[in-house]
Amino acid sequence: MSPAPRLQAVDPTNVSAACKLAVRPEQQKFVAPVAVSLAEAYASPDVAWPRLVYDGEQLVGFVMAGFDPDNEVPAFRCGIWRLNIDAAHQGKGYGRFAVEEVCAEARRRGQRRLTVSWVPGPGGPEPFYLGLGFRPTGEIIDDEVVAERLLG
Repeated sequence: MSPAPRLQAVDPTNVSAACKLAVRPEQQKFVAPVAVSLAEAYASPDVAWPRLVYDGEQLVGFVMAGFDPDNEVPAFRCGIWRLNIDAAHQGKGYGRFAVEEVCAEARRRGQRRLTVSWVPGPGGPEPFYLGLGFRPTGEIIDDEVVAERLLG
């Protein structure tokens, strides 16, 4: 990873490249393609926060959070909806960087709790999120484990 990875908004100049990002084949059952995420972001513009992860000029990933502090479901008030790091760029710290940037954005918005959910199973993202300080809440929503990280 270069010294300064960055997040950038999705715009007309990078949306096509964003849709070409692909996780490893065995991970596809755990996360929707970026194009599906962008369609969801388009349908929820006041809540969704989609961002691309760059290393210099190289597009390496995608993260989307949702900020809906008045949602009746606490797990949906402030959370990571998607994280896709391109297969060729995994294991280099970009996922960790993206999660920390979402945490920073949540703090800027006055939030003190960030949630994430995952489909349980071998090869899934659970170890990654646990390693970043997320802890299961005991909730299961749509067959996904809900976890939280308290923000200081």
